[in-house]
Amino acid sequence: MDVGIAESCGRIGPNAITRMAEALEARFGTDRTARIFAEAGLAAHLLAAPGRMVPEAEVTALHRATRASLGEAEADAASREAGRLTALYLLAHRIPRPVQWLLRLLPPWPAARLLLRAIGAHAWTFAGSGRFRVLPGRPLRLEIAGGPIARAGQSATPVCGYYAATFETLFRALVSRRAAVTEAACEARGDPACVFEIRW
Repeated sequence: MDVGIAESCGRIGPNAITRMAEALEARFGTDRTARIFAEAGLAAHLLAAPGRMVPEAEVTALHRATRASLGEAEADAASREAGRLTALYLLAHRIPRPVQWLLRLLPPWPAARLLLRAIGAHAWTFAGSGRFRVLPGRPLRLEIAGGPIARAGQSATPVCGYYAATFETLFRALVSRRAAVTEAACEARGDPACVFEIRW
C-alpha cells in the first residue's frame, strides 16, 4: 500500500532539531549538548529553537556530530529518545483529539491504515527530499529511502532510531499498546533503503 511519497525541497520539521536537543540535554547535560550542536554548526538553534522547517542538511549534520561525539550506541539512545519526544509532541499538538479517540476505538489493522494515510500525507515533514512508502505484506513495513539521518555516515548497525521510536510511540498510543518497531534495513549500512517493521 503506497500511502505517500515525500519529495520536497529538502526541509524537515523543527522537531528533528528541538527534540534532539532535549534528549541530549537530559542524558548528557547542557555543556556536552552545546559542544555537539557547535560541531554540527547549529549552536544558534540552542539559543533560539527553530520554529519553522529547517534544511534537511542540518538534521544530517546534527546526527553526524552526535555519532562522532558519543559513539553509535549512545547516539542511538539519544536519537530514540528524541523520536519518542517527537511522537509525544505530535499527540499533544498535531493529531486532533477526536481522531485519536476514533483510532483507539478501531481494531488494530483499520486503525493502522488510517494512521499510515496521515503519516504518508505528512511524510515530507520528516523525510525531506527522501521517499516514504508503505510496503505490501505482513508484518507492516515502512520504507524511507534517501532520508537525512542515514546520510550522516556509514555504520555497521541501523542508525535511524529516531524514526523507529517515533513510529513505535505513535502506534502504541493509537493502534496497539503491544506495537514494536524494528529497523530491519538501513542505508547507512549499505541497504537500498531504511525499512521499519511494525508488529503488535
